[in-house]
Amino acid sequence: GKSPSPFSLSASDFNADLLSALLALSTLQSETPHRVFSVRVFNDTKRFDDLRAALVRFARQANPEWKSLTNEDLLRELNLVANPGYIHLSGNWQFTTVDGEVLSLNGFSPSIGFPAAQISSTQTVSVHADSVLCIENLTSFHEFIRATSHSPHPMFFATICLMGNPSPAIRRLLRLVPEETKIHLWSDMDYGGFNILSQLRKQVSARVEPFLMDISTFEKHAALSRPLTQADIRNLKRLAFNPNLRDAQPVIEYLLSRGLKLEQEGVEQLQLIGAA
Repeated sequence: GKSPSPFSLSASDFNADLLSALLALSTLQSETPHRVFSVRVFNDTKRFDDLRAALVRFARQANPEWKSLTNEDLLRELNLVANPGYIHLSGNWQFTTVDGEVLSLNGFSPSIGFPAAQISSTQTVSVHADSVLCIENLTSFHEFIRATSHSPHPMFFATICLMGNPSPAIRRLLRLVPEETKIHLWSDMDYGGFNILSQLRKQVSARVEPFLMDISTFEKHAALSRPLTQADIRNLKRLAFNPNLRDAQPVIEYLLSRGLKLEQEGVEQLQLIGAA
């Protein structure tokens, strides 16, 4: 006799609309704004707002890996976004669409915001660089481009900003990167950063390698590190047993032994130039 949450025994209209929303999710092939989705399904721009919390709860129950995601990131996994997103890219990228159109991004300096929705129609990706560098945070993305713009080898990296947890559109783009092109990740040296490394190795390619996420880098910038929280400690201990992170286990254990973490912004620009 109990209510089968998030459904309700006393709100049949709510139940019907929630089921309609769940059914409609399977039709989303690219990022879709909440209001656009709401109009398509309910002919009402605001109806999805009433269902959002229940839909998020459903998704967390269905996929244990989404429990740690924010509501915004979780909905993005379902291709639902508040507004159309853009993927920040820098370097010599070239996309070919399903219609054969070739889009070259090399002429945009220092970077470009590429529509995430267009990735669904991208058939192939070419990268005229030695490696693709995925950067977790937008500030660090811009700082890296600025710091390495006068490097002797400015085209060593083609860069992409993950904006935190990589979205389905970003993961699709990275899966299209040719296998002969190396992929590196530069992220915070904390639970979030190493969790992103695990995600990329599991959902994109096992060849993704960490960049400036080692003990030596931490030691050089330890003065700018911050204490681990109890949640950080629990999560890092769990990651230490992640099969996708065997090579990162010494770094994770080192962070735990020091009780510290280091964000990207703490890495000096001179080291960025040297690494590039």
